[in-house]
Amino acid sequence: MTLSQPHVLDNIRFHADVQALAQRLRIRDGSASAATLHSLLDEAEKIARPKALYKVGFIESRGDDWVVVEGTRLSSRVLRVNLEPSYRVFPYAATGGTELDAWANSFPDLIQRFWADAINEAALRVAFQVLNEHIAQEYRPGHLSHMNPGSLPDWPLDQQRPLFAILGEVEPVIGVHLTDSLLMSPVKSVSGIFFPTEATFESCQLCPREQCRGRRAPYDASLLDTRYRGAVTGGS
Repeated sequence: MTLSQPHVLDNIRFHADVQALAQRLRIRDGSASAATLHSLLDEAEKIARPKALYKVGFIESRGDDWVVVEGTRLSSRVLRVNLEPSYRVFPYAATGGTELDAWANSFPDLIQRFWADAINEAALRVAFQVLNEHIAQEYRPGHLSHMNPGSLPDWPLDQQRPLFAILGEVEPVIGVHLTDSLLMSPVKSVSGIFFPTEATFESCQLCPREQCRGRRAPYDASLLDTRYRGAVTGGS
């Protein structure tokens, strides 16, 4: 089997939304803390090198609760159902970058380290947004949704291994590697699969955890039964 080559986005410019960061960190405009935040942002924007890597993958076969992409099996009933109408997917990894990670961890002051960590997370969001927009413009797949290993019990964190097997040499290209606990380093990194879908999907819709700062959609208690426990067609 000839595996597809990864596509790398490594010329991503990071320019933070100062007001959004200040609001999130509860820093008042005009305060001494605001001046410090502006100074940190100036440093970060000079250092930051957010990056992303993705592949164009094709679904080769499907089971009841798995799909095979580029010869690698991904096990998840939810993912399988979400990919039912698809033949092409976009596995990816994105990161705020090793440069900003080292910078954010260099502060002895805990408050400044917390602020630097928030800036690092903002850089990751920029990388993810640029990746999303690039795929949308380059391939015209229609509306895109995504899933991430570890975001649901149905697709647990150990599915990072096959996902990274599909992506190939991630660390030499964008600096991201899996730790022994299957978390990513740098911490401000994300991996998953983009897929075209008519209905917007967010893993949050299937997650009942109430206290979650990253929630992007309300929990739907009936969705698992109504959409993901019935039969699917198109197996091969």
